[in-house]
Amino acid sequence: MSERTVGLVAARDVPADRRRGGELRVLLGPRTVGSTSGFMGVARLGPGERIAEHYHPYSEEFLYVARGAITVDLDDQPVSLAAGAALHVPINVRHRLRNTGDEPAEVVFHLGPLAPRPELGHVDTELVEQRGPS
Repeated sequence: MSERTVGLVAARDVPADRRRGGELRVLLGPRTVGSTSGFMGVARLGPGERIAEHYHPYSEEFLYVARGAITVDLDDQPVSLAAGAALHVPINVRHRLRNTGDEPAEVVFHLGPLAPRPELGHVDTELVEQRGPS
């Protein structure tokens, strides 16, 4: 029997990335557990916060709203999601996430397959408003 490595990562142990808005934490990915087919994480957005518009030229994205309510703009078409709802974002579709509710939102995301190189996986299409230190 071949030996397998299991990766266990807690959100509290991963620093938040705030460069694109909200708090993004990649939990299971090439850097954290050596995954080779994709990565998953969690995004937290306070009321009124957003993750700036972007697209993924190599990956499709799967979103699951674990808490709160968000609106995802898909190529400028708004889609409202409440807790318990999931959404598929196809490759090359521009999207942004906005917390349109009155409470914090938590969204689980998974992307796959991986881009050939990390810097090719994400294309920003708008600037992010900085709200204090990141």
